[in-house]
Formats: sequence, C-alpha cells, structure tokens
Amino acid sequence: MSAPIIEHEFSRGVKVVDIGDLRVARGLTRREHTTCKHAKLVYDTSERRVWCKDCETDVEPFDAFTSLVERFYAFENRISRLREIEAETLHSRAAKALDKEFRSRTMTPCCPHCHRGILAEDVVNGVSSMSRELELRRRSKT
Repeated sequence: MSAPIIEHEFSRGVKVVDIGDLRVARGLTRREHTTCKHAKLVYDTSERRVWCKDCETDVEPFDAFTSLVERFYAFENRISRLREIEAETLHSRAAKALDKEFRSRTMTPCCPHCHRGILAEDVVNGVSSMSRELELRRRSKT
C-alpha cells in the first residue's frame, strides 16, 4: 500500500487547497484508485486473503467477487455470440455447397429425401416454402 498522507504546516497559513479534501467533500476517497485492473488475482486459502499478482496489493473480497462475476458474464456473452455465428455459418455453408453444385456443368444437386435431381431451372422463379417447425415435426415422426 502507499504511504499515508502527511499534512504540512505552512508558515503563512493554509493557502494551498488540498485536492484530497476536495475529493472527500465530493464523496470520493482521499486517494485515487490505482491504475491496476487486478487481472491476476491470487486466492490464498491458507491466509484467507485475495491479492493481485501484478501490483502485489490486497484486494477487497467484494471487488474480487465482482471481477469474477464480470468475467463470467463476459464468457457467457462470448459463448452466445459464438453460437449465433455458428448458426449463421451453417446456412452460409449449405448455400455455398448448393451454389458449388449448381455451377457444375455435368452434375446437379439432389434432394436429400427423394434423391431426385434439382435443376437450376426448377428454382429460378422462386421456390415454395413451409414452416421449419412443421418440417422438423414431420421428420421426427418418420
């Protein structure tokens, strides 16, 4: 920890404003917080204390807990974003595979259910569609 604040006596009275007093008057602490983000916390079970490996200062247990919670939420958000990206790439990979087959001059993609060929002329004017949920239910019954 840093050294305590030493109050100075001035020969002509106090003409210098102490910034620490202004901070306390505004509801802040006398000293500013450290710039260390306490990213590398060490949980010492034998001494029952939490300290930062970077700045080697003790960290309040509540602050250590909030940093754990923030990291947990960040990981949850990252996992959900990755799942969304994975779902999007599934559609783009399927479209890319179909496009590759349609570009071939000698081969054509076939329907995965009836195994008949799908020609580009079949889908040029649009295709009919149905509910994804209904199709999944129909497939699960068979």
